[in-house]
Amino acid sequence: MGNKIAIVADRIGWEERRLIDVGPDFGLHVDWVNDESLCLGDPAAPALRDYDVALVRSRSYTRGGLIATQAEAAGVRTLNTAKAIHTCENKATLRAMLGAKDIPVPEFRLVLSRKDFEQALDELPLPLVLKPVFGGMGKRVTLLRHADVAQSVYDYVEDLGHAFEQACLLEPYIGDGTSVRCLVVGRELVAAAEFSSGGVDWRNNVALGNNYRAVEHDPDVLKLIDGVTAELGAGIYGVDLFRTADGYVVNEVNHAPGFRGVASTTGADIPSAVGRYLKELVQ
Repeated sequence: MGNKIAIVADRIGWEERRLIDVGPDFGLHVDWVNDESLCLGDPAAPALRDYDVALVRSRSYTRGGLIATQAEAAGVRTLNTAKAIHTCENKATLRAMLGAKDIPVPEFRLVLSRKDFEQALDELPLPLVLKPVFGGMGKRVTLLRHADVAQSVYDYVEDLGHAFEQACLLEPYIGDGTSVRCLVVGRELVAAAEFSSGGVDWRNNVALGNNYRAVEHDPDVLKLIDGVTAELGAGIYGVDLFRTADGYVVNEVNHAPGFRGVASTTGADIPSAVGRYLKELVQ
């Protein structure tokens, strides 16, 4: 049957189906394991103990790191590592880690209260972007163009969010509404595509179905990828970059990246690159 790989996720999407399909090409038997049915904590980890690698692709920003931590404690190899997933899940932690190693990130302020928010408004020029520390797919990311509506926007954060959800970053709106998504497998940049907002939605997030175009592997981008993987370790990442007048900055790193859009735009065989990397891990 070959080496066994568990794709740990809450659903089967295009990416997971393709990974399951290409598995046999690399001597791998790939199963979907629902991340809602693991009940980890038993040192024997019965839900995962028969697998050589658990590929954690949970969309939840609470499940991924928790699952990887418990799986590793039970001796199950995870991809990405629990440390990497926890770091990617927390935008403030990620930026602090990268910034400490002189890897450029956007200027930002951590907002945990209205006092933080008001001080950040005084220190940073409009327009500003307010985004949750924990979260993805462009959800709850808000563009603040006018100071007179900023306080009203924060009312929703303060009144409707639980403490976990109230932690935000406030940062200047960078560039022309485009960003570059880099798909990394192991330590290698497999594909890079620029994406921009389509229609009236200003957000240029991959999950929102934006417009894509393939981009060359810029040496400056490769240097950033080397720096990111040196800190997070080898793995499978979606590294999102903003282009500024001073060069690229790392906006965020996704530990369970979607790659359908990048694959279709660039022609890169990302599923096979992942399959090949998994095979190397289990040899």
